Amino acid sequence: MNMKLLALFLLPLAVACSSGPIAKAALDDEVRRLCAIDGGVKVYETVTLPPDKFDRYGKPNFRIPSKEYLRPQDEYFYTLDILYFRKGNPEISREHIKLFRRSNGKLLGEAVYYGRGGGDISGPWHDSSFHCPSLTKQPYLETSIFIQE
Repeated sequence: MNMKLLALFLLPLAVACSSGPIAKAALDDEVRRLCAIDGGVKVYETVTLPPDKFDRYGKPNFRIPSKEYLRPQDEYFYTLDILYFRKGNPEISREHIKLFRRSNGKLLGEAVYYGRGGGDISGPWHDSSFHCPSLTKQPYLETSIFIQE
């Protein structure tokens, strides 16, 4: 193989490999910084419900629709606002979820999550992601608001 051709192929690959993890690490640091400012779950009012309103994992087993899909029988609803700081690959976003009681419109709680998606070398695999606060360690908004009696 021609050495110039080999260099043209390997040089971009080497640059992508070396800058990918560094760029992702910098973006993950930015997600952590933003998360420290206002990320996480805030509960303004808890709602105590009977055990039959929860599944075996302690999560509410009733429908909580978005405001756009609210039906007359729904007691609660949520709104979701997504702000993209950077779109594309990679992207950084902020998700702001608010949960309301329908009868009086009271805000019961809200959650703010930041995330990075992508920034990997292109290929047939799914891009990596990073979220703050951790979706596995932080309690969900619903399980923080709705409590079993």
